Amino acid sequence: MQYCFGPVQSRRLGVSLGVDLVPHKTCTLNCVYCECGRTTVLTDEIKEYVPTNEVIEELRAILSSHPDLDVITFSGSGEPTLHSGIGTIIDYLKGNYRYKIAVLTNGTLLYNSDVRKRLYNADIVIPSLDAATEQAFRKICRPHRLLSLQKIIEGIAQFRKEFKGLLILEIFIVPGINDTPSELEALVNATHFINPHRIQLNYLDRPPAEKWVTKVPIETLKQFAALFKPIPVDIPGTPEYRLLELSLPLQEMILSTIERRPSTVDDLAYSLGKDQLLVKQILEELLNQGVVEYYEEDRGRFYKKV
Repeated sequence: MQYCFGPVQSRRLGVSLGVDLVPHKTCTLNCVYCECGRTTVLTDEIKEYVPTNEVIEELRAILSSHPDLDVITFSGSGEPTLHSGIGTIIDYLKGNYRYKIAVLTNGTLLYNSDVRKRLYNADIVIPSLDAATEQAFRKICRPHRLLSLQKIIEGIAQFRKEFKGLLILEIFIVPGINDTPSELEALVNATHFINPHRIQLNYLDRPPAEKWVTKVPIETLKQFAALFKPIPVDIPGTPEYRLLELSLPLQEMILSTIERRPSTVDDLAYSLGKDQLLVKQILEELLNQGVVEYYEEDRGRFYKKV
């Protein structure tokens, strides 16, 4: 598969088939916590990065077997709304299948009315807002020089008014930057202005782009969650495990996954719904072939494609 990956078991959305519409790390932001690493192409240019018709053909081939999915998710290793054809692909899926459609976006382009319209037929849109002051925004997200935080907040708020589906606002807490009383107050005010259906408070779970980013204790996140009332706040955990029917051989699925984000044996076994020993055996074979490499972090050994 060239543009799709999975299905994988997502801690947020259940069993998800991923769709990746832009080249690796092509994004409007260069976030310090990004599990995909540092941005290599920092841009705000909206264009057809990969052929729309080829993505649709690949989806048609995969979905012809009627896989057991909870959702089809536009995400991957870059910003999906940079692709000018995302609306065409969403419309194709909604017109021909019954799967729910989710879009994971950093929200930076929602000030653009054309971008907002392209997402109207999605069922779930999850934009990010990690800071509500310019200083914290630039420290955490390191945006493209033409992006304006105020325009981003206003764009997400406008999309919330227009969108008929579920809007979940994702906030990533970076200790030492957006966890101070003044930064949290600004985030709360911006969040109430946007008025999402729900909030997800996220924390470091995989190796970040910058090594100095640390994890927030769950108890601290629970305290922060209370600040956003009455908006419901989720702190992502582990959903019910279920074995998955994979669309490709396990070795290919493992490579497809770690090409986009480094993962431990436990991560891969969970997301792909397979036995840990089997996953470990395949990774050892790939290591011997020189196809993958690993590095040690606090949470264990993370594998990535060479």
